[in-house]
Amino acid sequence: MTLAPMTPLAAMPSPSTAVWQLGPVPIRAYALCIILGIVVACVVTEYRLRRRGVAPGAVLDIAVWAVPAGIIGARIYHVITSPEKYFGAGGEPIKALYIWEGGLGIWGAVAGGAVGAWLAARQLGIPFTVIADALAPGLPLAQAVGRLGNWFNNELYGGRTTLPWGLEVHVMDPDNPGHALRDDAGNPVLQPGLYHPAFLYEALWNVGVAALVLFLDRKLRLGRGRAFALYVMGYTAGRFWIELMRTDEANLILGVRLNVWTAALVFLGALAYFIRVRGPREYLVPVGEPAPAAGPAGDVSQVDLSAREAAARPVAPEGYRVVTEEQFDAYRKTGVLPPADDERPEAAVGADAATDDADDADEAGRASTDSAAEGADGDDTEPERADAERTNAGRADSGGRPADRDS
Repeated sequence: MTLAPMTPLAAMPSPSTAVWQLGPVPIRAYALCIILGIVVACVVTEYRLRRRGVAPGAVLDIAVWAVPAGIIGARIYHVITSPEKYFGAGGEPIKALYIWEGGLGIWGAVAGGAVGAWLAARQLGIPFTVIADALAPGLPLAQAVGRLGNWFNNELYGGRTTLPWGLEVHVMDPDNPGHALRDDAGNPVLQPGLYHPAFLYEALWNVGVAALVLFLDRKLRLGRGRAFALYVMGYTAGRFWIELMRTDEANLILGVRLNVWTAALVFLGALAYFIRVRGPREYLVPVGEPAPAAGPAGDVSQVDLSAREAAARPVAPEGYRVVTEEQFDAYRKTGVLPPADDERPEAAVGADAATDDADDADEAGRASTDSAAEGADGDDTEPERADAERTNAGRADSGGRPADRDS
């Protein structure tokens, strides 16, 4: 008896096209997924920054710095870890700049984006750890969305599988990037068999990391960059085992993919930071917040409505000051800024006490001076008092009434 070969009952298809032409402009699915992921990260980060006290719209100022720096960092990491494609035999160095042909490393993206965010933080006067913690759940969500671009590109898959969610992978046309190779009948050509959808595993893992960060951040009130360290630990833990599943070409160290080593080292660094750093969550209040513009006076017909609308728009403060959660809650309820370190009531009480001590010292000094003066006057009048006593005694002896007597 001959057994029929095991064939899967279901499979996950892959797109055969990842690039569409809009006139002379190519629209790439991977780029659209990256942009959508950036939007998701910005929305989540904006919401979390506002809850920490940052003015609305700050995330756009941060993105202006962080996104280009992240793209540059991602490309640099890819070129450094795969130099043979550009500088080896038959390589073309100019193609190191061809980002649209693919090749972005997440490790370089995070490092470059961090540098850009740090520069933005200095410009805005926001502590960098506040931005990092606000970004912590949004970044893995952005990565999850971005991984859909790998699905369109028919890349980032694992070994062969017969699981129901096994992935069909097209053979991509090297002469027509972004499109599957087609046979004589015009049908897209598939790789033989089905494969583990590693990109999907990572996307789902990233969504789980985002949920984990949100849960523990709310429960433990994480601050000082610890929420971001938690994201890094969660992401690298998943990337470690997912990277071991991949079968695409990669540089090896001791027979293990380079990204596996990178994930392990970054995980240990994030773990050390999470354990060593302590401190409460940081909240911000504005410094140099502009006062609301005064209402116009005079005839209503002379009012410049456009100027009024411009004045009503929120203006970012000059900077921010870190306060406790209790002070921040009081500020949101009352609108009264909490006192700075040099304006705290304890400092004023200390100054008053010092003033009182100085006044007491002055009074003591004046009392000592008066006592000394009285003592000096007593020495000068002592002979007069002695003469008066002798005169009274003489009067008593001569039959006169004494000055004092017992009753």
